[in-house]
Amino acid sequence: MSLPGAGGQPDRLVIDLARATGKAFLESVARPPMSIQGSESQIATAKFVNTPQPRNDAPVPQRPQAAANAEAAGIKVPEKPLPPEVANAISQAKVKAAAAETRLASLRVPMKPPVPGQIRKRIIVIDPGHGGVDPGAIGVSGIYEKHITLAAARDLKRHLEATGRFDVKLTRDRDIFIRLRGRIERAREMKADLFISLHADTIRNKGVRGLSLYTLSERASDKEAAQLAERENKADLIAGIDLTHESAEVTNILIDLAQRETMNQSAKLAGFLVDELDSRVKILRNPHRFAGFAVLKAPDIPSVLIELGFLSNKDDERALRSKSHRRKLAQSIAGAVDRYFAKVESASRP
Repeated sequence: MSLPGAGGQPDRLVIDLARATGKAFLESVARPPMSIQGSESQIATAKFVNTPQPRNDAPVPQRPQAAANAEAAGIKVPEKPLPPEVANAISQAKVKAAAAETRLASLRVPMKPPVPGQIRKRIIVIDPGHGGVDPGAIGVSGIYEKHITLAAARDLKRHLEATGRFDVKLTRDRDIFIRLRGRIERAREMKADLFISLHADTIRNKGVRGLSLYTLSERASDKEAAQLAERENKADLIAGIDLTHESAEVTNILIDLAQRETMNQSAKLAGFLVDELDSRVKILRNPHRFAGFAVLKAPDIPSVLIELGFLSNKDDERALRSKSHRRKLAQSIAGAVDRYFAKVESASRP
């Protein structure tokens, strides 16, 4: 039966079916929105009231599956569809972005050159002799050894760094005093792979000139070397290794074990230095000598002391004051250091 709607409500269709269930009815008819009310009939009837929804002439847009997926993911999607011009602009922008991404992926990006710090550079510590209150030797013109050694150290540092293979440090980069033991301590703190001490001494015989170099030995190779080592070591009462609490026998064994390989490596470097320097500067007849210099006593760092010349000789002093001569010295020493490490690295390869 049809009942008119009351209070502005739509009309209702009421159907009474004897002995019918709601499930059977819903499966056999179309499915507009319905409300189901229980009947008060005493003969087991069911009352179904069809209550149409308010009419709306505008079509209800169906939400696409993409929107449903977006909402499931927590993304808010506008209820109303975008205007055609906006939707078209967004679509074109997506196409252009995809094309740009494809183009970017196809480009070959050049690899960055390796950072120098990624390959460990050998650490060279250069020790300019003397400094501060200790002027060192005094030349025939009055120049101090401490100034000559610092200038030569700076020149050598520049040439070694120019190869790109070495990290070069100075025990002093200005006119300050450093104890002999302090120089070795600095080299250890800097984790030195090589220690080069620069000097320029004087001698009574003013006619003697030329470069020489020293590696460690507990016994000087000649009288001049012994006197030179004694004079240098007076600057510090404690040598590079403190074994004062050990017996003489233990001390000798420990020094021998610790320094044997280091002394061998120092001698190899000295050989390369003689080869490089011999053809470029004036050197003594037996340039490689042995002495117990305190600065050479680091047991784990190959070390060499280079006497750049004699400030007591006017020709040597003039040369050491010359930038061009110091440049030749630096080039030769840098070449020897390069050859030494090339030999060390080749020997370490399997």
